[in-house]
Amino acid sequence: MSVRPWRDIARRQCRQIMVGNVPVGGDAPVTVQTMTNTPTSDVKATIDQIRRCEEAGADIIRVSCPDVESTAALKQIVRAARVPIVADIHFHYQRALEAADAGAACLRINPGNIGSADRVREVVNAAKANGCAIRIGVNAGSLERDLLEKYGEPCPEALVESALDHIRILEDHDFREYKVAVKASDVFLAVAAYQQLAEAVDCPLHLGITEAGGLIGGTVKSAIGLGSLLWFGIGDTIRVSLSAEPEEEVRVGFEILKALGIRNRGVRIVSCPSCARQGFDVIRTVETLEARLQHIRTPLSLSVLGCVVNGPGEARETDIGLTGGGAGKHMVYLSGVTDHHVNDADMIDHIVRLVEAKAAEIEAANAAADGVAARSQR
Repeated sequence: MSVRPWRDIARRQCRQIMVGNVPVGGDAPVTVQTMTNTPTSDVKATIDQIRRCEEAGADIIRVSCPDVESTAALKQIVRAARVPIVADIHFHYQRALEAADAGAACLRINPGNIGSADRVREVVNAAKANGCAIRIGVNAGSLERDLLEKYGEPCPEALVESALDHIRILEDHDFREYKVAVKASDVFLAVAAYQQLAEAVDCPLHLGITEAGGLIGGTVKSAIGLGSLLWFGIGDTIRVSLSAEPEEEVRVGFEILKALGIRNRGVRIVSCPSCARQGFDVIRTVETLEARLQHIRTPLSLSVLGCVVNGPGEARETDIGLTGGGAGKHMVYLSGVTDHHVNDADMIDHIVRLVEAKAAEIEAANAAADGVAARSQR
């Protein structure tokens, strides 16, 4: 289906950097990040959590390095991870040096907060020597005292000025492999700060609504804030900050990108809120299907509608459709066309098999197309 003009998103143009083997910015896909919450010194627990995040689709994963035990464990963690690892550093420049030597793909550090010019130079030289990128992470909750005195309170101008100050330090050391975040828990503050920063710099921007809250509240805040910015083309990599397991952050991040048509991964489910007309328990069915289809990475669409009011119309727009009928028999649509009926008892297993088969079909077609393209270039 062709993209309608009112769905077009004109992405902000910026230069590209590399975080390990993952490009960020430029014409690269918007990446999804998360952060572990296990003690980094507990190598097994941290790697296990990283593996769950990878399975959920994380492109980049950040780990906190508050002490020497954490950076000592980092080398083993980096070797085990399948995606680039960002080392989260606050204040202690020595931890940054250790993380760079341990193989971190990126250092999350504010150069203005790590001490003398000599220390900054050491960190920049370590990043250059080890091929590390740097993420400048400005946060409304930890703005510099002089900026708070100047502006009276956290505001977009204060966040942007802080970011520009940190950028200047890196560029004075001839370092340009950086991305920047200006996060706030207040949605309006964060969005305004990112809008201003987007006009002032040409580097990639890392989006986030920090301390967004729990799974439901934080998802809503993040969807509003990140969705607003992404809709206007701002943002090259995102992290949804939730008081929830990090793999949930990844799933929510992809759902935000999916809703905007920016990036698709897995099954997009169109479902109704249900009412007395429903021919089956829509809510429980969708919950079960979401859980059982998490392993599907191929982008495809599934509609699950309880009755024939909107069911046929929605089914015409999805790869697979299910519409509730009477007497425990429901209509299944394939590629928008009515195909067959399914009974209550077999419904969920049947839909899962159809989705898995469709995903395999799409993957095979893509592989064949890639093969043709490769042969034509020889």
